[in-house]
Amino acid sequence: MPRIKTNTGSRLLILGMIAGLAALNASAGDWSSWGRTSTRNLFSPAKGIITSFKPGEFKRGTEEIDLSTTEGVKWVSKLGSQAYGNTTVANGKVFIGTNNESPRNPKHVGDKGVIYCFDEKTGEFLWQLLAPKLGAGKVSDWEYLGICSSPAVDGDRVYLISNRCEVLCLDVNGFKDGNDGPFKEEGRYMAATGKPPIELGATDADIIWRFDMRNELGVFPHNIASSSVLVVGDRVFATTSNGQDWSHLNIPSPFSPCLIALDKKTGKLLGEEAAGISKNLMHCNWSSPSSGNVNGKELVFFGAGDGICYAFGTTPVKGKDDFDILPEVWRFDCVPEKYKTKNDKPIKYPDPDGPSEIISTPVFYKNRVYISIGQDPEHGEGVGRLSCIDATGKGDITKSGTIWTYDDINRTLSSVSIDPKTGLLFIGDYSGFIHCLDAESGKLHWIYDMKAHLWGSTLVADGKVYIGDEDGDFVVLPAIKDFSPKKDKLLFETNMEVPIYSSPIEANGVLYLATQTHLFALKK
Repeated sequence: MPRIKTNTGSRLLILGMIAGLAALNASAGDWSSWGRTSTRNLFSPAKGIITSFKPGEFKRGTEEIDLSTTEGVKWVSKLGSQAYGNTTVANGKVFIGTNNESPRNPKHVGDKGVIYCFDEKTGEFLWQLLAPKLGAGKVSDWEYLGICSSPAVDGDRVYLISNRCEVLCLDVNGFKDGNDGPFKEEGRYMAATGKPPIELGATDADIIWRFDMRNELGVFPHNIASSSVLVVGDRVFATTSNGQDWSHLNIPSPFSPCLIALDKKTGKLLGEEAAGISKNLMHCNWSSPSSGNVNGKELVFFGAGDGICYAFGTTPVKGKDDFDILPEVWRFDCVPEKYKTKNDKPIKYPDPDGPSEIISTPVFYKNRVYISIGQDPEHGEGVGRLSCIDATGKGDITKSGTIWTYDDINRTLSSVSIDPKTGLLFIGDYSGFIHCLDAESGKLHWIYDMKAHLWGSTLVADGKVYIGDEDGDFVVLPAIKDFSPKKDKLLFETNMEVPIYSSPIEANGVLYLATQTHLFALKK
């Protein structure tokens, strides 16, 4: 039986219904940032989304898909050899991060992080950002990982975190309409260290401003700078990816912030968290921030590398030493005591029965925050927990803010998706299990075994759940509580021949599915 704990004193608040009704009444359209909205709930209100398709076959001797062998495929675009970021769609353009192992320009070769921009209707390549590697290897900028951040589009600007641990603001139209903004060194930036500047053309990115978190904040990114930025009003919130060094014992920058706020127009630092996260982190900080309006006040939610979920105010205030800080509203320890100690002895990280940090994104829904714990996939499988938190509290709300917890889930990188029409919650764990629960009570309805590791998150849309796994299997499940994995058939299943590490998304009636090597635009 699932181990569910419920705080009977914490019930659904009337004011929280406003957020749920807003999501329910949202219309289908662009998917302009990770999670579609700032709440990060991976739900789409669109109808008539494609359910089945044929991904097609490769043309002999190439990596090009023969469209004549496909069904339901609107277009396919080649990515690099590894793609971990998630697709975003806005203003008639599609954005995704990858590496440079399939160079679009033969002059621009070598290991680099890449952001591609495609035409939404045709998949035509429009422009690209090239970000050379730091040269630190697996310690801070892992070879061939590319850019893992999901670009966030706000008006005519694109915001992302590069593999170089920078927050970048780009022109949505690329260099085609000229070199806008104060940054004028794109050619030098996109060239490898010691190489002459790249000669810029219409298919190159136009950088508006650049904030280098290593130089400005002294952070030490571990493995790769990741996560996706959050745009709230005139501010951009970003995770710094501050972490351990190669030894996994030392924290080079224990006083550097893990979450910052920048002016979205200029890139100026406005504030930083001062919760002491870096001193207590277990490995790194890769979680993306989310936000929500709680009792008339906008809060930013952050799952940290110390295993704690935080809520911060969005308006910086003066802190100690005259620093501008993000005011902490509450904190919730997502790691239960039974994962910290056994027989009065601490369980050492990354023991499979021990504590974990937070890599998934907090999801805000009806005045609640849903958050799971997990670790770097290199650490393997282990125990996990999904927590439902009352977002209206203040201070340390580990006990008072617990609405329910669910422990029959393993370590996970995945964020939840909630269908506001049914109140059903879906989440995958790294071991390959898809869990369907009641978002209100935490009651388990069913578990489906993908039989392969899961990195991405579920998309719930049009009464269906879409998800892909490390073996390249892509499935469509019914988003209903009485589905029986042992008796009922899947709505659809196919294999994409290469791993799927990204999450599927929907925009303007089209389902976007990114594998490690290709981006598919799918439509009936």
